[in-house]
This record gives sequence, structure tokens and C-alpha cells, in this order.
Amino acid sequence: MATLLFYEKPVPLNVDVHLKVKLGSLGGNLGFAANTNSIPLAAVEFVDAAREYPIAFTGKEGGALFPIALLGVRHNENLFITEDNRWEGRYIPAFVRRYPFVLAEKQDADDFNVYLDESYAGFGAADGDRLFTDEGEHTPLLKQALEFLSNYQGEIKRTRLFVERLQSLDLLIPRVLEVVRGNEAPLVLQGFSVVDEQRLAALGDAELLALAKDGYLALVYAHLGSLGNIARLSERLDARLTTAAQAPAIAEPDPVPSSKKKR
Repeated sequence: MATLLFYEKPVPLNVDVHLKVKLGSLGGNLGFAANTNSIPLAAVEFVDAAREYPIAFTGKEGGALFPIALLGVRHNENLFITEDNRWEGRYIPAFVRRYPFVLAEKQDADDFNVYLDESYAGFGAADGDRLFTDEGEHTPLLKQALEFLSNYQGEIKRTRLFVERLQSLDLLIPRVLEVVRGNEAPLVLQGFSVVDEQRLAALGDAELLALAKDGYLALVYAHLGSLGNIARLSERLDARLTTAAQAPAIAEPDPVPSSKKKR
């Protein structure tokens, strides 16, 4: 199965197994994403995401790359999840919004199975909405989720074509991202690639025109502009560390005085 990140117990959606299962709303509680410091990002999301998150490309060395939104600079830390598990940002990536559903590609087939994370906090909620009717038909909740998954998967395919074009033009280069924090030693982030601006500028007119006509050039500039948000990640980390340092220590309870007998 593809990268699942916060999916802890994904199981195939099955009408017999999940016929009467209800899903409750989390009411904006996105704590399930608190330990994820990067999220896969579809190209269609670049413009919105670039306003808040650094966008980079990552993947196995020598293989296909894929764009991600960087949400934190330390392992297992999402700097956009607050103490009360709210998402502190205007744009929430689609990878997060599709939860608790996910598509898993079938073996040897250009098709997908729908999976549901049974560890979802709203799974089986008594006051939730059902996925299936008594007759086994899809409810509005499930129809909406399946439509979202279908659209998202289409955008993932288009994103792969975009990345393939960048790689075919040899525009992506490895880059070590540094998060500078005042007098502290910089935090070094490795394993990322970015578009090289010099190689982009060296492209011929025909190649640049083709990128523009396909809508790819706008995506490239959104990506390049987003890298300025690395400094904002540093600010978020500093604010979190300052808050943690200022939190009052839990006071030890006063010892219970021993009783004395009256004389």
C-alpha cells in the first residue's frame, strides 16, 4: 500500500463488515496528523499551499520524486497542530482532508480498493452517520467521500506527469534545507530536491512555452516562492519551544502533616 502516515488500521471497505458502521465527525480535531512533519501534495494544491508551507520534492534516490508540504523540522512533529489538536493554517492539504478513507492500488490492475482506517476516532460513533443503507447502498456520506477520493487520485496522476516533465528537463536538484534559529545551530533537512533556477532560466523558448501552456510554469514558481516559508517554520518552532519553556512545572503536593495525639 502507498505511504499511509497516520493510517494505523486501514482495512478494505466492505459492505458486509461495515453495513451498520457509523462515522462521527471529529469537529475539527486533527490530532491524528500531529506526528507528521510532511504531507504529500498534489500539484493542484501548490498555489494555496505555497502561501503557508515550503514545497519540496522527495523520493527514493534515482527514482520518481513527489511533492510534499513541509510541516515541521523535527522528526514526528507537525508545527501546524495546536495543543488542542486544531490545524493552525488556512489551507489543509487534501491528503489530510480525505482521512479516514484512502485508495490502495490493486496488484496488476489499473484500479483501486477503498480502505477505511478503523483507528479513526469517530469510527463506530453512536451519533455518527452510516456509510451504507440497510439495502447496502452508499449513503450521501460515502458518496461524497468516494467522489473526493476519485478526484484526488486524478490529481495525483496529473502531479506525476508534472514531476516527470521536471525530471525529463533535468530541473530538479538535491538541496539541503537549513532552518536557522537565532544563535542556535541550524537544523539541517536532507533528502529533498528543488527546481534549480539557473537550469530553468537556461531552457529554450520552446521548452518554456510548453511548460507555460501546460500550466507547469506557474506550479514551478509557486514551488520556488514557497521555499521562503522555511523561515516561518523556524518561527513556529521557536514559539513552540518558548511556550514549552514557560509552562509552569507541576508542583509537588505538600506533604500531609502527621496527626498528633492530644495530651
